[in-house]
Amino acid sequence: MTNELQKTPLYEWHVAHGARMVDFAGWAMPLQYGSIVQEHLATRNACGITDISHMGRLRFEGPGAAVFLAELLTRRVGGLKLNQVRYSLITNYEGGIMDDVLVGYYHNAHGQPFYVVVVNAANRKKIVDWVHRHLPPERAERPGQEVVFTDVTRLWAMFAIQGPRAVDLLQPLVDCDLESMKYYNGAQVRILHPAAKRQGGILSRTGYTGEDGFELSVGASIARAVWEVLIEMGGPLGLVPAGLGARDTLRLEAGMPLYGHELTEEINPFEAGLEYTCYLTGYDFPGRDALLTLQQSLPAKRLVGIELLGRRPAREGCPILSNEERVGVVTSGTFSPTLRKPIALGYVKTELSKPGQELLVDVRGHLEQAVVVPLPFYRRPKRPPVPVE
Repeated sequence: MTNELQKTPLYEWHVAHGARMVDFAGWAMPLQYGSIVQEHLATRNACGITDISHMGRLRFEGPGAAVFLAELLTRRVGGLKLNQVRYSLITNYEGGIMDDVLVGYYHNAHGQPFYVVVVNAANRKKIVDWVHRHLPPERAERPGQEVVFTDVTRLWAMFAIQGPRAVDLLQPLVDCDLESMKYYNGAQVRILHPAAKRQGGILSRTGYTGEDGFELSVGASIARAVWEVLIEMGGPLGLVPAGLGARDTLRLEAGMPLYGHELTEEINPFEAGLEYTCYLTGYDFPGRDALLTLQQSLPAKRLVGIELLGRRPAREGCPILSNEERVGVVTSGTFSPTLRKPIALGYVKTELSKPGQELLVDVRGHLEQAVVVPLPFYRRPKRPPVPVE
């Protein structure tokens, strides 16, 4: 591990607990602690906790923040209710996807609104530069345009607590009712443990696994102490630390795109099946005109889910064929630990993108039979109701 890699506040904990550390987007991150499959299945069946402090957190406040974000993101933020979180995109002027992000709307202790935009670690510098390029001048032309922008990534840590026992683990530790918190909503919480040193954080019911769960942001100074409390309290519930390896297999089963694989600046939202994120009337944002043009015709390719009928998993870059013609490419693939079969995401010609379409995938020179299937591959089962005494 080189000294040039950035380290999260939990780096020493990961190393001390035997994590296999890798370079991910310039950060030293745990790929796995033991078995990726065991970490994956523990998250599906109980609970997993993952350090995602490498994700960028960008804060926007000031009277012009809402309009500024409306003119930056593809999805409108003005209609966000307090504590609501929304998935959106940032596009370039050609309509290509620069990043997929989460934007949350909160109030500070004085009742003043602010927004937190979570960006992918690999795109953080690019998006920060893009923000600075589009910010209004310090002396805004009209009162009410002022925007205060802060990159708070290094000031905070961020954990993903995912799985059917996530509520059971977190509820004793925070001062809000988690059962009533809706998906894609959040809250500013006080952490009810001495390790938090009377500090709080932001908790949202979001995740990247297909399971119920939460993402918790806390100050970097208390991050390790809070993490260790969660590990200790989660032990009896089956909690395990999960690395980026399990995070990837979990998100793939859930059919969630990964930037750099399913999403790039050469791919537009219509190809990726993300047209619902594009609000093309009202505010003008970079790429809106291009998207209006692209909307007029079917995309040449579409992102699809693929199930391979054999046992050999496909990997990124494997060609997809139909009638001996190359018609697409695999962008992500794995052997699903939950479903016990190979699954993949990939782009194929639009006319071949309907579920049931038979294809072939070239896996290291072996042509494997495959079929297009609906996404997601995995849907979490509903938890049984709690019996009434």
